[in-house]
Amino acid sequence: MTPKLTHLDEYGRARMVDVSGKDITAREAIASGRVRMSAEALALVVAGDSRKGDVRAAAELAGVMAAKRTAELIPLCHQLPLSSVKVEIGPQDGAIGVTARVKTNAQTGVEMEALTAVSVACLTIYDMLKAIDRAMVIEAVRLEEKRGGASGEYVRG
Repeated sequence: MTPKLTHLDEYGRARMVDVSGKDITAREAIASGRVRMSAEALALVVAGDSRKGDVRAAAELAGVMAAKRTAELIPLCHQLPLSSVKVEIGPQDGAIGVTARVKTNAQTGVEMEALTAVSVACLTIYDMLKAIDRAMVIEAVRLEEKRGGASGEYVRG
């Protein structure tokens, strides 16, 4: 049996999933990604010494802002009342690692908000360092885990 795509109706047209029958429950998602870069660019991030300012602080703030605007960026996402968004950035094996943890009490999960936070944080890092290293690579953006729903489901990415 082939899984059904929830964002398509019986005619194959895009639709927003109807979650009106679901209970409001606590939900959480964690996503991660990384930006691989030169040793010179990495040293600037760690030192907080980029010509454009503190890369870590700017990227963390950009990630929080992006999570809050996910429904405006992804056409079929629900607008959710986010109760917490935490974006953390730091050195990770010759790269800068990005992790986002997003929480809500709602009828649907916050996976897209966590993934959007990581993606925009990575893009902000790239933007702030591109004058130093145009060969940077954004990679491994993925959902690490999600929790919540009526069953209290826990899914590891």
